[in-house]
Amino acid sequence: MDVFIFDAVRAPRGKSKADGGLASLTPHELVAQLTAALSERQGREAVDAAESLTLGCVGQIGAQGGHIALVSRLHAGLPADVRALTVNNFCVSGLSAIGLAAQDAATSGDDRLRLAGGVEMMSRVPFMGDGAFYYDDPDTARALRYVPVVLSADLMATREGFTKADLDRVTARSHQRAAAAWARGDLDEVVAMRDGSGNILLASDESIRGSTTEESLAALEPAFAKMGQQGFDAIMLDALPGLTAIEHLHSVANCPPTSDGAALALIGSRAAGERAGLKPKARIRALAEATADPVLQLTAGFAAMEKVLDRSGMTLGDFDRIEFMEAFAATPVKFERDYAPDPSKVNPDGGHLAMGHPMGATGAILTATMTAGLARQDGETGLIVTHGGSGVGSAMVIERV
Repeated sequence: MDVFIFDAVRAPRGKSKADGGLASLTPHELVAQLTAALSERQGREAVDAAESLTLGCVGQIGAQGGHIALVSRLHAGLPADVRALTVNNFCVSGLSAIGLAAQDAATSGDDRLRLAGGVEMMSRVPFMGDGAFYYDDPDTARALRYVPVVLSADLMATREGFTKADLDRVTARSHQRAAAAWARGDLDEVVAMRDGSGNILLASDESIRGSTTEESLAALEPAFAKMGQQGFDAIMLDALPGLTAIEHLHSVANCPPTSDGAALALIGSRAAGERAGLKPKARIRALAEATADPVLQLTAGFAAMEKVLDRSGMTLGDFDRIEFMEAFAATPVKFERDYAPDPSKVNPDGGHLAMGHPMGATGAILTATMTAGLARQDGETGLIVTHGGSGVGSAMVIERV
């Protein structure tokens, strides 16, 4: 059974700091406001008829603890028979959540609509805020071959022979494209977030710096050599005996800013949409999940991409738009160098290096961007690629209907 996207919306991304644009809100409030936006756009009856709410979220403690999908369902006032599922698949969680909901809709025999997406408020639950044991225990880190994901980005740059200028080039482009997209004012998938009195707290992505240039980025020094010296460089070199040293190239600006954000999609069968009086915006044509070596972790997104291309019978040249997660600057550089896509079709409205990375929400954000972006440009097919730490990746092909 085919599964369709009937709508997809996202919050603007706020800086993950105490005075960030979304920091006064809670994660479940972001989801509730997106649920309300879908209800306004598609009708509350359609949203209430959903069989389930599936949310990706990485830091499932504190404000995001207690089963955030269930908490969000309760806060949004969804009916009690809407199942709730919270998913942690690191930075690909939002796309994995949509994929799980789509697979459930296609195979379970219950063809009702589904709500799926992701949420992450890193101002409330910071990166690595769950305090996993292996983060800080050297013996366990060595046994698991755990390496902080930014160091794996430096490893990718080293192995591929990238220069800091390469990293700065894609970073500057991301900011400039994002600034241009917001200046056009046509990102209608973005829902302004409001306080309890209805006042707008944040209406646009907060981390974009339109004045960023390759020259300004060149002045920033690589930032992660000391982290590598804490034993992680040794783990990487042990895993790759032919390598003698890690060249640390990423500056802080070559990393996607940690952010607050959320996104939510309404998906389901054509029949479910017809019963609710909805018209589909896109069809999910293929899905893929992949894993990779934990040291070479950022290669998993490429593996998922190759798998979904094989399943869909498509090549990169077939797509009108590609939303490729900028998981550190090394990944888009590798994508361009190894796969030679049309650069005008890749992240045409900017990417995560500019707009930020609310971890569990990222894949769902890209789904909302793709669904609306294909309509904006009158395109037909789109490819979404996401990468996550410790070697997880997810990809999806959609076609506009």
